[in-house]
Amino acid sequence: MRSRGSQSVTAACDGAAIIEFALVAPMFLMLVFGTIEYGRLLWTQQALQQTAIAGARCMAIAHGAIQSSPCASAGSYSATSTNSYIENIASGWGLSVQDSNITLDSTGADCGGTSGLVEVKITISFTTPVPQIVLLSAGAEPLTAIACYPSNPF
Repeated sequence: MRSRGSQSVTAACDGAAIIEFALVAPMFLMLVFGTIEYGRLLWTQQALQQTAIAGARCMAIAHGAIQSSPCASAGSYSATSTNSYIENIASGWGLSVQDSNITLDSTGADCGGTSGLVEVKITISFTTPVPQIVLLSAGAEPLTAIACYPSNPF
């Protein structure tokens, strides 16, 4: 037989789990989605950097002795071909890069105190589908990748 006191205690705790869940769930979801979106941000930055490196290398090879580079057209360097190559590499990473996001310097850029390099600079906006939860600059965080390569590697 149960006493009246123990029945009233169990009856009083029926809604406690729902109240606790309602208090903890928003913070937990912010932590989970924030971690996922921050990971996506870092991955996107790394993919953008790898794309810039590939574009700078391709551009440098087109300036060098090998004229069969995807960044060359009719046997010489072509900015249009380089932009197309960079956009193709970026799409392989799942990134959308337009010509307006790419800056090419094939005239001997000064990178880190070293001159005579080609330079590729790519800038995009990282957008998140959950900006109010993770508060990443209202959903658009600018990402920039810069890569330099010797203009005549051969």
